[in-house]
Amino acid sequence: MPRRRPGALRAARRLRGRRPPSWAYDTGPLDRLSPGTSAAIRYAEHGDHGHDVSPGRTEDFLRRYRAFLRRPGAKLWLTASECPACPGCRYEDVAVVRDALQAVLCVLPPRPRAELRGHLARLDAEFRRRTRPDPDPRHWADWSGEPYPWWHRRLYEGG
Repeated sequence: MPRRRPGALRAARRLRGRRPPSWAYDTGPLDRLSPGTSAAIRYAEHGDHGHDVSPGRTEDFLRRYRAFLRRPGAKLWLTASECPACPGCRYEDVAVVRDALQAVLCVLPPRPRAELRGHLARLDAEFRRRTRPDPDPRHWADWSGEPYPWWHRRLYEGG
């Protein structure tokens, strides 16, 4: 079995921990995140990772998630999107917004991912505290039996 040369291993390590380019630091930090994590998010948004991870979307998703948690009342009900297939309307459902934030987590390097994960953990704790779990197990998985993430297994209005 051929071995990789030490120089090739060092080069791969340098690329993996690469800092975002200077343009990613030009605007201010995102939603209480450090400048380094904000730059890593902006850099990842310019990659080819799908429509959830595109330029400027993460800031919008964090704003929508916080807006949902700032709604008045002790308990909150999730609201389903009227048109879930529409690219703009689908984000009216906070569970879809949380899916998009999870997609952003998956494309970040380790340090920014850990910081964003900690930030989301605090928001998720508030989300769990203020929403009710869905007691109907039929709503816990999709048609293939794959379980939905926990944030989809909360009660919706009229449900």
